[in-house]
Amino acid sequence: MFEGLDGSGKSTQANMLVDFIQQTLGQKAHYTSEPTPNIIGGLIRSQLAGDWKTSNECLQLLFSADRLYHLEKEIRPMLEQGISVVCDRYFFSTIAYGANSSEDAQWLLTLNEKVLLPDSVFLLRISPQGGVARIHGNRHGIRLFEKEEILKRVAGNYDTVIQQFPDITHVVNGEQSKEQVANEIQERIRQIYE
Repeated sequence: MFEGLDGSGKSTQANMLVDFIQQTLGQKAHYTSEPTPNIIGGLIRSQLAGDWKTSNECLQLLFSADRLYHLEKEIRPMLEQGISVVCDRYFFSTIAYGANSSEDAQWLLTLNEKVLLPDSVFLLRISPQGGVARIHGNRHGIRLFEKEEILKRVAGNYDTVIQQFPDITHVVNGEQSKEQVANEIQERIRQIYE
């Protein structure tokens, strides 16, 4: 699983990892992301784009529902077939982006207590300023969470949540070149497959 601020390179690294698992390790791998392209994910994407608005609590419930559907319809069936699943965002994002207080974080953890824990989570760490610069360079327009002051809070939330899962989380300097980031991730994945 890949986590990190918007603009940290999650999608790029997730796709590079799928290629590495398939081409170098000779294993089957599947890329997926959250929010999903399904009905609930579409509602989420629409709100992130500013097409409609609801409370943060409602949005977080949608993220959790989308994740449970994602697990049921895509992730678990792939794993049952022996296919490695590489996901761009998971429940760590829900907590990092959705929590405005420690009370919120605990509620969000409780909402996600039935989700499957991944073998490895790579947190691609970049500065909020770097994330905003990358977003401006790669996208047209800013979405709901893509503002520097929000990303500063989110970065702190990521630091808090990964402390609760030290055995599966790996922090990677996302400010490096994409090749350097990929090499660090691939080395960790080799250890898992060997």
